[in-house]
Amino acid sequence: MSSCGYEAIHSKKKNVNYNFSIDKLNFTGDREANLKIKEKLNNYTLKQENKNFVLKIYSIYKKRTLAKDTSGDATNFEITIVVNVDVLMNNKLKSSFAITENFSYNNSDNKFDLKRHEKEIKNNLSEILTQKLIFRLSNIQ
Repeated sequence: MSSCGYEAIHSKKKNVNYNFSIDKLNFTGDREANLKIKEKLNNYTLKQENKNFVLKIYSIYKKRTLAKDTSGDATNFEITIVVNVDVLMNNKLKSSFAITENFSYNNSDNKFDLKRHEKEIKNNLSEILTQKLIFRLSNIQ
């Protein structure tokens, strides 16, 4: 039997193991974005490495109107998520940085579909932010 080679993008086998662990996570800000970030960072709380961090994460979610039609109804939106991170190591501030991701999209007459689409965008932006966060953490000396 031959296989097409399909494998889930986020399978455990594909995860790169960076040389750090997370001792404690503190979240404030947008609940949905924080839950997604926490879900992805949990792999790093289960192990112990030489570089052991305490993270303070503050996330901000913004949705703004980019364009309106002649009657004043919104035609385009932009979602932005900003994650501010304080990285502590041995009770000392080791690094502090912000990561921002945004996405523009068109309005929809179907408000149910629009809400579902916005939730999907928010999840995707949170995933991208988490990948960037993990990369940044891996580069802290």
